[in-house]
Amino acid sequence: MSFAYSYVGVRHFIDPDFFLAIMPNYLTFHLEFVYLSGIAEVVLGLMLLSKKTRKTGAIGLIILLILVFPANIHLVQSELSQSILGVTKSQTVYRLPFQGLFILIAYWHSKIN
Repeated sequence: MSFAYSYVGVRHFIDPDFFLAIMPNYLTFHLEFVYLSGIAEVVLGLMLLSKKTRKTGAIGLIILLILVFPANIHLVQSELSQSILGVTKSQTVYRLPFQGLFILIAYWHSKIN
């Protein structure tokens, strides 16, 4: 899990256009939020590696996953975002429940000593 979040966090800097494509229109500072969430994913992902910081990192990831969920909803609603990313509406709908699964896994990590 640590590697996955850290990798996706780094991707925010390598390919910010992917993440910009799913930013809801009602938010401002799109690029800044993409970079900020990327930093958060890297830091929180790395925090899972240490017993001393694992619980804090997992709770931080739960909060982050909740905060970025509107972007996933925006992707479901936006045909433009779907076309930019080359995905279908069905694919974006199927993706939504995974956010809950990721929250449960992060919660489980918060319980590991």
